[in-house]
Amino acid sequence: MQVCLNGPRGAGDGAAVPLSPEALADSAAEAVAAGATDIHVHAKTPCGQDSLSPRVLAPTLEAIRARVSVPVGVTTGAWAEPDPVARVQHVRSWTVLPDHASVNWHEEGAEAVAAALIERNIGVEAGIWSGTDGAARFAASPLGPRVLRVLVEVTDPSAETAEESARALLADLGSTFDRPVLLHGEDGGAWPVLRLAGRLGLATRIGLEDTLVLPDGERAVSNAQLVAEGLVQYGWAQRSS
Repeated sequence: MQVCLNGPRGAGDGAAVPLSPEALADSAAEAVAAGATDIHVHAKTPCGQDSLSPRVLAPTLEAIRARVSVPVGVTTGAWAEPDPVARVQHVRSWTVLPDHASVNWHEEGAEAVAAALIERNIGVEAGIWSGTDGAARFAASPLGPRVLRVLVEVTDPSAETAEESARALLADLGSTFDRPVLLHGEDGGAWPVLRLAGRLGLATRIGLEDTLVLPDGERAVSNAQLVAEGLVQYGWAQRSS
C-alpha cells in the first residue's frame, strides 16, 4: 500500500493536505504507522507549487527520510516542469535522490526522463493513464523491461464507471510488460479501483492526492486515516490471516 501524500493539491484543498517538508514528514510518519509501505510525494515551493528543483526536492526528501525508512518516490509530471529538456536537466541535477520517480508515459519527453532516472539508479514508475496513448507508447518502449513497476492510473472520476475503466486499461496493457503493477483511481473512482486492486491481488495506493474523502463520503482528516481505511477496503486483514 503506497500513500500519495499530496499530489498537485494546494492550500485550497484544505488544511489536511501537507505541503511543507515538515508537514509532509509528519504525514508520512503517520501514514507508515497506519500501514503504508511506500511513499509518493510532490515537493512544493514555499508558495505551494510542484517543483522538480533540487533546492525544493532535497529538503522534502531529507525531512521525510528522517522520520521513515520505507521507499520514497516523487513525481516528474509535466505540470511541475513543462519543458521536457528541463525535466531531464532537473533529474541530472538532483543532489538528494528519491528511491523512485513516476514518469507519465503519455507526456512529451517521457522516454528521456525515464532514461535519465535509470542512469542515476532511480526506480521508474511508468505512469499509464486511462484516456491517453500511454499504454501504446509503453508497449513500444525499449525501457519497458527496466522500469520498477507500472502505475495503472485510472483517471475516470466516476464511482459508477471507474472499475470498468480500470479493467479496460489493464486489458489495453495486456501482456506487453512483465513488471509489477500498482493500480489506483482518483476522486470518485479512488475507492472502487482500490477495491478492484484488492480483488485482483495488485498493489495499490491511497492518499490525499487521490481522494479527499472516505468511502462514506466523509472528509478525511489525514493520510493516515485514508491508509487505515484503504487496508480495510483492500481486504488486507483477510489476506494476512
